[in-house]
Amino acid sequence: MATTDPPDPSGLTNHSEIASCSVTTDKSVDLDAIRERLDHVHDPELDRSIVELQYVESIEIDHGAVTVAFVLPTAWCSPAFAWMMATGIRDEVAELSGATSVTVRLLDHMHGDEITTGVNQRRSFESVFEDAEDGIEAVRRKLDEKARFARQHSALTTLQQAGLDPDQIAPLTRADVDLDFSSDQAAVTIQNGALTVTVARDPLAEYLEKARATGLVTDDNDPLFADREGETLSSDPKSFESIVRDARLAAANIEGQGAICESLHKSRNDVDFE
Repeated sequence: MATTDPPDPSGLTNHSEIASCSVTTDKSVDLDAIRERLDHVHDPELDRSIVELQYVESIEIDHGAVTVAFVLPTAWCSPAFAWMMATGIRDEVAELSGATSVTVRLLDHMHGDEITTGVNQRRSFESVFEDAEDGIEAVRRKLDEKARFARQHSALTTLQQAGLDPDQIAPLTRADVDLDFSSDQAAVTIQNGALTVTVARDPLAEYLEKARATGLVTDDNDPLFADREGETLSSDPKSFESIVRDARLAAANIEGQGAICESLHKSRNDVDFE
């Protein structure tokens, strides 16, 4: 929880820490709202919030001008990934009431100056990194596809644990899933409406977020699940289990990379994940 010190001579209030970052604020923009917005920004490789990963180093709020500084586990983290996070911070915070300007600073990174300047000047990634092999949207697409497939593992196992078999899961469409059933439960209709089962909501909601982002699920009639290449799942048990295993490997790969990054972040930036 944030602590509040007496106002300093400049009239600002200092908070020693909130969400593991230092904060200076005159309360012209709601701090909790900023934190909530930052929680929407993910490390695109790890598919986890920069707040959860403790990348946010500091937040300064002064008469509506918000400055967010962040730091990554290493100085050589992909500039494309860092750019996505920096633009995400800028765009999320800019939506807040009272925020008159947003400045983003990437600290202790080999391309920190280029990214900080480019993002704050609203330049394109391609104009800053002219030698990059892929454009930023192509990189984003690849990472979203990877995250979508990894999240699918949790969604599929949630349905299997509810007693559904491949014949019931493979034909599901978006229209078969009601995420509004309750705050923590989703209702899934199977067998042409003959049966409805309830399952944990979060795995399906998180999966659908990425399925929409990749264009896999855009309307109610779209198949819910697909293989790594985007092909609709087969209800054949062997084929289905092969996809489940493949998705599990994708999720394990992201988790493993996350563990490495956490270790590097602890060592380099003295963060505590306990």
